[in-house]
Amino acid sequence: MIRILPSLRFTPLLSAAKPFCSSSPAREPPQFEARITPVAVSNSLLSVTPKTPLFLRTPSHATCLSEVWKWHDWAKDLATESSTDSEDGLDSIILHRELKWLIEDSIEDDPLVILHRSEIIADDGGKNVKLRVSLEELYELWRQRIENRRPFQYVVGCEHWRDLVLCVEEGVLIPRPETELIVDLVEELVTRDGRFKKGCWADLGTGSGAIAIGIAKVLGSHGRVIATDLSPVAIAVACHNVQRYNLQGMVEVRKGSWFEPLRDLEGQFVGLVSNPPYIPSDDIPGLQAEVGRHEPKLALDGGIDGTDSLFHLCHGAFRMLKPGGFFVFETNGEKQSKMIVDYMMTNDLKDCFSDLKIVPDFAGINRFVTGFRL
Repeated sequence: MIRILPSLRFTPLLSAAKPFCSSSPAREPPQFEARITPVAVSNSLLSVTPKTPLFLRTPSHATCLSEVWKWHDWAKDLATESSTDSEDGLDSIILHRELKWLIEDSIEDDPLVILHRSEIIADDGGKNVKLRVSLEELYELWRQRIENRRPFQYVVGCEHWRDLVLCVEEGVLIPRPETELIVDLVEELVTRDGRFKKGCWADLGTGSGAIAIGIAKVLGSHGRVIATDLSPVAIAVACHNVQRYNLQGMVEVRKGSWFEPLRDLEGQFVGLVSNPPYIPSDDIPGLQAEVGRHEPKLALDGGIDGTDSLFHLCHGAFRMLKPGGFFVFETNGEKQSKMIVDYMMTNDLKDCFSDLKIVPDFAGINRFVTGFRL
């Protein structure tokens, strides 16, 4: 039986799902000992050097404050004009908020000297301020944001996600707020059943490494996470983010497609999560410009109906999980989630999983499919 859970924005996610359906097949808890030794990613895999986000760059550019004020005036005018002329989603309020964040990431001095110029003595305009990029690059970065619709996260090189600040760049999917719920679901599970903390988890299609890092922080020192991705850029960025949070001993990054890098660990995982490509191919051209023009198609395009990778994950989950192991898949929502559950209850998988559920995201969209391997 399928259970579609109510919106769980402010309640524990798994505990709110009780009671479990009495018709769900019984399952045995997995053996939870994590005996997998992390293997460092070899230098040959790191063929791409991640870019340094603005806020981590050295403030090596001294620029006259009056010139920075002039740039700020130009940037505000460009944002206002673009939002007035736009027919496909540019919002003046959001753009001005992003401009404030760009200033905060780019300047070593107090950003108020730019944002609150009216409170600064006019004579101070001749003073120099220290910037992490040149003034010319600031002009170019804001032009890219407005005219090319380059995502703001790529402009500044990072995204704030849960309690993390993750490096991102072109070639890596920008982690979304709704995906944070995957980590919340795992956290609720390990809080309720501490044995899941001691096992090995897999994050398939890790991208920036966001989910893997979030789960590693939940598991603490007892568990392990292995993150896989096919993209060399994603591998490099994920490794960089893992190192920034000093989690090399808990998160291992492997290059390859889905389960292929995990063949040596078949049947050894207590948990498996993924935010795969799930957008139908015909919907890609209609995506918001920031997404369709700039984010990697490899991480977006899920085939004709968006389920190509999801169906592959369903079969792989049975092979990779221990009996009693848990999985979470993110989907396009609503009809697609129902398709995945129906698929797992029929065909070759009908006796493979129990306690299948559909869990909504913060907006109430039925976004996630969860369950346990029999």
